[in-house]
Amino acid sequence: MSGQATTGQPKGDFVRLHAQDNVVVALRALTSGDRIEVDDREVRVVDTIPPGHKVAICGIEPDGPVNKFGWPIGRATQAIDPGQHVHSHNLGCEHEIDVTQFATDIPPAPTPIEGRTFEGYHRPAGGVGTRNYLAVISSVNCSASVANIIARRFEPQLERYPNIDGIIALRHSGGCAMAWEGSRHRMLTKVLGGMARHVNIGGYLLVGLGCEQGTLDHVIKSENLHQITLPDGQAAEIPRHASPGSSPNVPVLSIQSAGGTKQTADAGLEVVEHLAKQIDTFKRRTAPASKLTLGLECGGSDGYSGITANPALGAAADMLVACGGTAILSETSEVFGAEQLLTRRARSRAVAEKLVERIEWWKWYAGNYGEVLDNNPSVGNKAGGLTTITEKSLGAVSKGGTTALEAVYEYAEPIDRTGFVLMDTPGFDPASVTGMVAGGANLIAFTTGRGSCFGFKPTPSFKIASNSDLYRRLPDDMDFNAGQVVEGRSVAQVGEEIFDQLLQVASGQPTKSELLGLGDEEFVPWQVGPVL
Repeated sequence: MSGQATTGQPKGDFVRLHAQDNVVVALRALTSGDRIEVDDREVRVVDTIPPGHKVAICGIEPDGPVNKFGWPIGRATQAIDPGQHVHSHNLGCEHEIDVTQFATDIPPAPTPIEGRTFEGYHRPAGGVGTRNYLAVISSVNCSASVANIIARRFEPQLERYPNIDGIIALRHSGGCAMAWEGSRHRMLTKVLGGMARHVNIGGYLLVGLGCEQGTLDHVIKSENLHQITLPDGQAAEIPRHASPGSSPNVPVLSIQSAGGTKQTADAGLEVVEHLAKQIDTFKRRTAPASKLTLGLECGGSDGYSGITANPALGAAADMLVACGGTAILSETSEVFGAEQLLTRRARSRAVAEKLVERIEWWKWYAGNYGEVLDNNPSVGNKAGGLTTITEKSLGAVSKGGTTALEAVYEYAEPIDRTGFVLMDTPGFDPASVTGMVAGGANLIAFTTGRGSCFGFKPTPSFKIASNSDLYRRLPDDMDFNAGQVVEGRSVAQVGEEIFDQLLQVASGQPTKSELLGLGDEEFVPWQVGPVL
């Protein structure tokens, strides 16, 4: 059978991702008796090997390292013979990760790419949105229903405003029962402030109950929220009753002050109708690709993800960085086991040390609840061929491309650097994407091997299938087929096509999730700490 003996273009029946690997990845189902040729020697397959899964190409002793991507992904828990299936039954995660080299392999700056543009909404503060949304933002779960009522009542009016892409009610489960300025309070406040300021949101209304710990006034003051500014630089007008208290220029409503649920909903509808007339004056204009901040996410990964979709997205991320834009890697719990690749290409020792500090925090955090980070791979991940967190992480970090790591940000922290950066988020996709969007991501690229059907308003989510079978099975959910990589096209070619399509999405081309109307329920702020 044909295959791939060393790193290169995967094709045929299997791929060996690095010359030091003692496993290969099946690209189609292999059965007992099949024979594969690796390094001019023949290996007889002795087990059934599903697509995306690993097969040993030499004997591995108990406690011996299993190598994939050129790195140990774990240790054999029993003797493994050539041709055997390597998976959860004979592979464990215990092995040492050497994180001692900081900023030792800083890549040279990429050759600049000039002239790549998209059509976006230019905001007076300097950012450019890929969408133009109205948002009704709930400060506490107690006002979530009212925020949703306001948005749903206004939806039928949207056809009158061709330059508004939609209205979104940003609701969540928190806002109270937390210590003042504690971790939960600070994180939620950052998220709400980041969403209110977001370049994809032309205007917003804050809705609270009135007695919550996360007060509207605190959000406005701590996040330095200002009045909404229109394309001509003038301040948006808002009904006087919508801004009580000490923030007369920011539209807010308190249920207790407004006289109850019905009165707040009625007043909120008036506010968003008033704002819509003004927000509709924003129109798409040409902007350089440097104005894009791309959030990189993977969910429902499989054995193909680290071979096709993730490295191809990494190639697209490199192109964006070369244009002067920003690419955000996230999901710190899915960097664990591959952090040594990032610390070496960190711009400075301080950047590398901050990444290691976040990894150590995650070990401590998980340990507090009797968990270990290797429990991150899901049932679906394992069914798709991934076994350990290290294996998953080595494939996941390839989404970040090959340029220098410029900065490490905390959750929902505003992204103020261009280039390749990392944000500390959990691996849970809605919470991870919420943090990146609150930090400024105006575009999301989402890779999946099992079929994660994900949308996120107000930022479009472009979904990339890792294999052609998935792309064919979920045609209404998948935007792009990275399975082309195992069918003859190079990672660079597929990455360039992804980049071109991302520019089209940024210019207004709807993603599959947008066409389906997804994205209203995926706003999930991560909140660390006790519920009091």
